[in-house]
Amino acid sequence: MKKNYLSVLMLYAAIPLCGQQVLWQKDIKSNTQDFLSQITTTIDGQYLITGSGIQSGSNSPATSNLKSAISKQNNGYDFHAIKLNQQGEEVWEKYFSGNNHDYLSATVTTQDGGFLLSGTSYSGKGLDKKEDSKGGSDIWLIRLNEFGDELWQKTLGSASDEEARSVIQTTDLGFFVAGNVQNSAKGYGSKDVLIVKLDKDGKELSQSILGGKGLEEVEKMIPTKDGGALLGIYSRSTTGGSKKTENFGEGDYWVIKLDKTGKAEWEKNFGGKADDHLRTLALASSGYLIGGESRSERSGNKTAGIEEGTDLWLISLNERGEEIWQKSYNFGNRDILMGTSVIQSQDSRAKNQDVTKGILLGGYTQAEGKIETDDETFWMLYLNADGNEQWRKHVKGESRKREERLSDIKLNRDGSIILAGTSAEVLGKENWKIIKLGDKQLDQLIEKQDIKIYPNPVSDYAYVEIGSQFKEADIMLYDMGGRQLQSLKTKNKVTKINTQNLIQGAYLVTIKTDLGKTANAKLIKK
Repeated sequence: MKKNYLSVLMLYAAIPLCGQQVLWQKDIKSNTQDFLSQITTTIDGQYLITGSGIQSGSNSPATSNLKSAISKQNNGYDFHAIKLNQQGEEVWEKYFSGNNHDYLSATVTTQDGGFLLSGTSYSGKGLDKKEDSKGGSDIWLIRLNEFGDELWQKTLGSASDEEARSVIQTTDLGFFVAGNVQNSAKGYGSKDVLIVKLDKDGKELSQSILGGKGLEEVEKMIPTKDGGALLGIYSRSTTGGSKKTENFGEGDYWVIKLDKTGKAEWEKNFGGKADDHLRTLALASSGYLIGGESRSERSGNKTAGIEEGTDLWLISLNERGEEIWQKSYNFGNRDILMGTSVIQSQDSRAKNQDVTKGILLGGYTQAEGKIETDDETFWMLYLNADGNEQWRKHVKGESRKREERLSDIKLNRDGSIILAGTSAEVLGKENWKIIKLGDKQLDQLIEKQDIKIYPNPVSDYAYVEIGSQFKEADIMLYDMGGRQLQSLKTKNKVTKINTQNLIQGAYLVTIKTDLGKTANAKLIKK
């Protein structure tokens, strides 16, 4: 990839709305068809942008990091990760290469501030890949620290073809890895869902295959409050195998709740008579949100119709998987939902109970035939907690290209929005495009504290979040006798502090901003 740069962004609103501003945009240039899969937000408010790319050899910047990458170049697709700070500046860039094609699909932030990368590998042992292929394509996992240094890696697979789709960290600090497996001897149909449970060091604890007699593709997995997981699956199967619920049409949303061991607790099917493709999942105070695209009129258990082509279809479920409400939304042509974020805040009447304040959807509209004005452009749709539309926007860069497709959207704790996708004039030359927006309306919905510390109690590291506005702040750590132990300056809303050398007990964290704000909070070292 060529040199990265920051640029100014123009914003176009389909429904006029004041109070939104562009904080920064980052364009990452490419000469090849680079795939962007995900934005992963870190505990301290930074961003990891991940996907797959073919390294451009002599066209790469002459940095020490990329020199080493060029030397191991294999002319195939490699895992590609770029970490940005809160201001959109590059912290580091990494490639991880096998001797064939390797596609990075999913990433999760680990509780120690690092990452676990999960992708599909067609490579044997060699270059960065330390284990032999299991046969066909495999799932390749790489655990990184916050600086992008490898801690461990693992190859999961069999004689069949496996592909990675999603990964989460669980409350026991282990991981669930979700993917698909084709024509497995242990499977039920042409393609099934593969779930693997790992401990924090990558040791495999359990493995299961889920599916009916046709085709299943897992699209998304999220952690649940009880330490389990929720799976969102695109299903084209009748009952049979492990599948106990019948499809309503050509393709349905299939949702499975797993307990903390990976055992299925319940499953639900949602669909009409045509094709309905699940894409996203999110936790809400009432339970879960599941969303995707629908071509179905009112039929099956679908009570929301369609207006044109393919519409968005969003369903709210309680924690038992029972429907609360469902809604559909239309931008025209083929609407593709790529991300869902939920605004939560604590209910003052019920201590420690989160309440959903709003829902942010992100995606793009793909032309089917004639390209309309805002087709192939990032869009955002904001809903209230009941799924009723509040506003919608299209977001364009400084110069709009023919094809701009959103890959992921995240709502930050301060109410700002980060969008990431690809931008191309012609297929095969996709640049990565990352935009950060500030929104005053969303900012007002976010519950703020002058100072917040997490995790608390803490072991090795704590994160200090400053809720008030500032340009620069001082963070001081004192023992309970008033002796200052640490002092550092920050320009970031969230700052990591090292607590490894503290003995067990209570400490005081004080922040002082350049705007005259002072706040204190107690930190407990366990």
